[in-house]
Amino acid sequence: MSHTLPLPDFTHERVEVTTGRRSGLFIAVALHSSVLGSALGGARLWTYPHWSDALGDALRLSAAMTLKNATAGLDAGGGKSVIALEPGTELDADRRRAAFLDLGDTVESLGGLYRTAEDVGSTMDDMAVVAERTAHVVGLPDAAGGSGEPAGPTSLGVYESLRAVLERTTGSADVAGRRITISGLGQVGGRLAVRLSTEGAVLTVTDVNPARQHLAAELGATWVEPGTEHLVASDVFVPAGIGGLLTDAVIDALDTRAVCGPANNPLASHSGAERLAARGIVYAPDFVVNAGGVIYLDHEAKKLGTREQIMARVSQIGDTVRTILADSAEREITPLAAAEELAAERLRAGAHALAH
Repeated sequence: MSHTLPLPDFTHERVEVTTGRRSGLFIAVALHSSVLGSALGGARLWTYPHWSDALGDALRLSAAMTLKNATAGLDAGGGKSVIALEPGTELDADRRRAAFLDLGDTVESLGGLYRTAEDVGSTMDDMAVVAERTAHVVGLPDAAGGSGEPAGPTSLGVYESLRAVLERTTGSADVAGRRITISGLGQVGGRLAVRLSTEGAVLTVTDVNPARQHLAAELGATWVEPGTEHLVASDVFVPAGIGGLLTDAVIDALDTRAVCGPANNPLASHSGAERLAARGIVYAPDFVVNAGGVIYLDHEAKKLGTREQIMARVSQIGDTVRTILADSAEREITPLAAAEELAAERLRAGAHALAH
């Protein structure tokens, strides 16, 4: 499911837009903020109706990365890359390689202010191609001396966030017997589904790729058609696909107690947070919930502890969600507002430090 969204307000430090000289593809690298340090955010390879949709996605996603990295306590700013495919475009191996070489050149042009990594549609192997043109890339394959796949840490952070949400809404963090709907069974959603299944959750799942039905069958989960999953009664609804899923109409029909998932920008509009709150649905902000991957990549790149220690740090995302939900309830504001204020505090401190 795709949603064309208006261009957001422009609050970015710098945006590079180019047509790749090798691939001929539209590429946007958006640097939203470097106040807390070199920006970190993945490179998305996706199909868009128009180049302006791709640019808008880069702008929105990079701004969300600023919030994500700030609330995660990282010394890293926010940025994002997008490589846009026109509808119906299929990349062969040569043109795919050309696209990521072009991306590497564009990232290099920012002089280290932005570090890229894999994201939706891109892989560790693609990042190895980017590394041929720039050193400002993380998440390379283990064989290349990199940190490996970040989807595992992201999934762990979502799992711990989901437990925190269940604790808030049901009084227990135990997932056994809880009805959980997962919309999107990609790298993160699929891993989460497997873990929740082994712990006894009652799963309803869907994905725009019908081939993912095999995973539902393996897990004993109920498969529903994409676009209907929000109508299924659940304790937690997990948006794990692309952004913009939670439109006003979907929120009004949503049959759940809470929303907690890894999809970037799941709210079609910022006011969706108030709409969820008005219906009594607890919302764990995406940029808090899905920060496990960037915490892992940032700490690995900077050698901030062993992998075991870094994964323990990722697990603490659940505690951040608990703090935000408690603050939200105490002050009678939305969890999104509470999370944004937490990020703003760090950004103000970072700006003050730069000024002095």
